[in-house]
Amino acid sequence: MNGAFQDWMKSIQAGMETDMSAYMPAAGVVPAKLHEAMRYALLGGGKRVRPLLVHAAGALTGADAGVLSRAAAAVEMIHAYSLVHDDMPCMDDDDLRRGKPTVHVAYDEATALLVGDALQAQAFDVLSGADTAAVPPARLVAMLRLLAQAAGSGGMCGGQAIDLDSVGLALTQQQLERMHQLKTGALLRASVVLGALAGKDLSGEELHALHDYSRAIGLAFQVVDDVLDATADSATLGKTAGKDAADNKPTYVSILGLEPSIALAEQLRQEAHAALAPFGDNALRLRELADLIVQRKA
Repeated sequence: MNGAFQDWMKSIQAGMETDMSAYMPAAGVVPAKLHEAMRYALLGGGKRVRPLLVHAAGALTGADAGVLSRAAAAVEMIHAYSLVHDDMPCMDDDDLRRGKPTVHVAYDEATALLVGDALQAQAFDVLSGADTAAVPPARLVAMLRLLAQAAGSGGMCGGQAIDLDSVGLALTQQQLERMHQLKTGALLRASVVLGALAGKDLSGEELHALHDYSRAIGLAFQVVDDVLDATADSATLGKTAGKDAADNKPTYVSILGLEPSIALAEQLRQEAHAALAPFGDNALRLRELADLIVQRKA
């Protein structure tokens, strides 16, 4: 990564931390335990890839900074809620997330359940508060609907359901890809499109290009996750390494092998770059984020 990209990324990440803290109830507000646990789940950790995608796509369309802030925070709240629930004993049952105890371990299972529920509601509250002088009301409704669809049974939750039902099964690569298009890819795709929708109208060709880009990075993100789960340690990942194999879950590595999975991630990175051709140099940050997703070590 070059210095300019790193500076941009750190600036967005720091700004998101400040903004998300402001969008959340203070820890001392009743019910204090729930609000403290919500902030524990959301703040002070994570790569913030989804907010970075929102801001990078918004730069293509000259989107208002305030609208982008709210869209990015909303996406990250949905993502954080999904992690809280995913880590619970009834799901993947993990004790470590972002290098610290998971919410049900740090608090309790009932609190973790409510934290996820409340963060999901908070996401829509935050996004709906966008300035309608900066984004037309009809566009804002479309953004809210897009986020809801990406999070629901036709998106992230649906992919998680397929994942839970697939433990111990021998999936084909096509079936695995479908699962991850929903579980991981839907929210990544929503991040890109939300950022773009926050600004000027896009042509059909441009929207198609963004969908192609999003599909490629969504799959690449999961392929790299599977590679890292098989090769990195828990301290590096900030979560329990090797858990997919231990739980007998189908992954790209278990289906394709390690080296073919690494090669697939690189192929998807190139496809992401190619998809952005209609935007020329204006899509530099999106290209750099595709590189980050594929070349990351945690």
